[in-house]
Amino acid sequence: MARKRQGADGQSNTAKQANTAKQSGTAKQSGTAKQPDPARQRGGGPVTEEVASGTAEIVPDRDRPGAWTLLLDGTPQSHVDLADPTYLSFEYQRRFGHIADLAAPPNRPLTALHLGGGALTLARYIAATRPRSRQQVAEIDTRLTELVRRELPLDRNWQLRVRGGDAREILARAPGGGADLVVSDIYSGARIPAHCTSVEFARLVDDALGPEGRYAVNITDGGRLDFARGQVATLRAVFAEVALIADPTVLRGRRFGNLVLLAARQPLPIPELTRRIATDSFPGRIEHGPRLVDFQAGAVPVTDEGARPSPAPPSGAFD
Repeated sequence: MARKRQGADGQSNTAKQANTAKQSGTAKQSGTAKQPDPARQRGGGPVTEEVASGTAEIVPDRDRPGAWTLLLDGTPQSHVDLADPTYLSFEYQRRFGHIADLAAPPNRPLTALHLGGGALTLARYIAATRPRSRQQVAEIDTRLTELVRRELPLDRNWQLRVRGGDAREILARAPGGGADLVVSDIYSGARIPAHCTSVEFARLVDDALGPEGRYAVNITDGGRLDFARGQVATLRAVFAEVALIADPTVLRGRRFGNLVLLAARQPLPIPELTRRIATDSFPGRIEHGPRLVDFQAGAVPVTDEGARPSPAPPSGAFD
């Protein structure tokens, strides 16, 4: 299971639920996605290198030629198929893929801001499915970024810029009202840093979004789901529309895992998103409207003053 990636406060950055059984890519955009030049596909065996987040490894996917998994300290973080960047393997990344597919009409370029980079899986997906998209990625571990760019090269035609630094600081400097999509996947070790969980942080996201823009965030929780309920309350304090996507076993508190939140000022495409999530190879459930209010269960918005990191996963949660 993917667990860590470089985070906004200088530590490793994502607690990922990454069901490592490989699945097909998400529902594709119409049209032909541009593929990277085959001559630029990496060859050879695994690569191991020390980065700020720990020990990074890039290992081949035995079941999928041309695909590679990024691990940090032995835990899968990202999966990239250099031959087909539209292929998404991990559950939460597939949720993000559906959200990106519905962010605008098919093939229309997006302006996207990614908070947390890793192997740039979703950025690659958007670049391939929506040519001419303009994307910026905030990733604090510059050594990890250098490794990824060297070993898992990007198509030179993609308009994709990776900036090293704290995600919240980069978000605060983002052009106002310019983003169609902001994606937050920020972790320190296995936990979301407190300063990226608050109403103040959500307001910075809102400032960066255009009028029709959407915000997607990957969180992890389990048991009573107190953290997830607080994050629902936090986003509902800033955005008119909020939805929650998760595996039913996670929503019932039976398993620690990923939940994806989606927020916007304008109505969300709930019927189409529900159809895609229900028929995905990792099916899930969407809570929205009155059911989401019920899920919130009286939780109050989180402010900077009272913010806490997301809960640490139990041992073996992402094995």
